[in-house]
Amino acid sequence: MKRICTSVLLLAVCLVSGAQDYMKSREEIIKEWRSAKAAELREIDENSEISINGDTLKYTFTVFGARPEGGRSLWISLHGGGGTTAQMNDSQWENQKKLYRPSEGIYLCPRAPWNTWDMWFQAPIDDLFEKLIETMVVLHDVNPDRVYIMGYSAGGDGVWRLAPRMADHWASAAMMAGHPGDVSLLNVRNMPFTIWVGENDGAYNRNHEVAARGKELDKLQTDDPEGYVHDWHVVEGKGHWMELRDSVALPWMAQYIRNPYPTKIVWRQEEVGRTMFYWLKVPENEAVKGKKLCLEVKGNTINISECNYTSLTIYLNDKILNLNKEVTVKYGEKTLFKGRLRRKAETLRKTLQERNDPSYMFDTELTVNL
Repeated sequence: MKRICTSVLLLAVCLVSGAQDYMKSREEIIKEWRSAKAAELREIDENSEISINGDTLKYTFTVFGARPEGGRSLWISLHGGGGTTAQMNDSQWENQKKLYRPSEGIYLCPRAPWNTWDMWFQAPIDDLFEKLIETMVVLHDVNPDRVYIMGYSAGGDGVWRLAPRMADHWASAAMMAGHPGDVSLLNVRNMPFTIWVGENDGAYNRNHEVAARGKELDKLQTDDPEGYVHDWHVVEGKGHWMELRDSVALPWMAQYIRNPYPTKIVWRQEEVGRTMFYWLKVPENEAVKGKKLCLEVKGNTINISECNYTSLTIYLNDKILNLNKEVTVKYGEKTLFKGRLRRKAETLRKTLQERNDPSYMFDTELTVNL
C-alpha cells in the first residue's frame, strides 16, 4: 500500500513539474517572439509608416488615460473621403484625428494607402492592419484582445467590410455613415457591432441600407441568441454629419473584449479570401468568396455542420476544450477523428509565428479531410 501511494505521489509530482515546464516554455517562446519582433518593427514605429509590396499605410496616434492592467486598448479610426483628390483625403485624415476621444487607450488614425472609393478594403489592407496591430502590441503595450475598429463615411464603408472579414481581430466595431454594399454579416457572430446613420443621409440610400442591416442583425440574434451582440441607430433629424451623436459608440464598444476562442464559429469568405479565422485554417486555394464553414464545440466534441472545403486544420488549447481527454471531430453523423492530442512546444512556436498574436498561440493542431 505504501509503495502504491509513493508511486501515485511521484506521478503527481511529475505531472505538476511537466505542466510547469510547459508553461515556462510557453512564456519563453512569447518572450523570444517579442524580442525578435521589437527589432524588426522598430523602423516602422520610428517612421509611423508600414509598407508591404509597394502599398504604404501612414498613421498617427494619441494616448488617452492611464494604462489598465493587461495593457492598453487600441482604437483604429478610419477617415472618410474616398474617390477624390489626395488633398481632400489628407484633409479628411486630419479631421479624423480630432473626431473621437476614448476614455482610455491609443487612438490611432491611419491614412488610407489609396485615393479610391474602396480605399479601406482593397486586398492589401488586411496585411497592413495585421502589421499595424502587431507593432502596437509589441512596442506600445497594447492588449491584443482590446483592439477596436471604427470609421466614418468612406471609413464606415471600410468597417462594413473589415469588421466581418477580420472579425477574429476585433474586440468590437463601430460603423458611422457608411454604405454596406453586398457584405455578409454572418462572420460577426462573436464580435459586437454597432452601426450608425443619420435619418436624412439619403446619398446612395445609406439611411435605408443601414436600417435594413440593423434589422438583419436583429434577426441573426433572434435566431442565435448567444451571438450577434449589436446596437444600431438611425439618428433623428441628422444627415451625413451626425454632430458627434455617434460618439457614444466608444463607451459601448469599450465594454467588450475579444474572445479568441469562441465555441461556435460561423465563417463565410468575403471578396478578400482569408485562410485563418479564430482557431481554424482552410486551404489557401479554396479561400474564395461565398465558401462557408459552421461548427460548434459541445463538451469535447467539435461538431461541423457545414463545410465547403476539402480539408480543415483545427488549432486547439484548453480554453476551447479539455486536452487531457479524448477529442472527437464530427461532420454531420460521420466521425472524422477520435483520440488524444499532445501539447507541443513546437506548435506553440509555429502558431505564434504564423499569426503574430499571442492569443492565437495554440498547444496542438489537427487536420481533418472532408
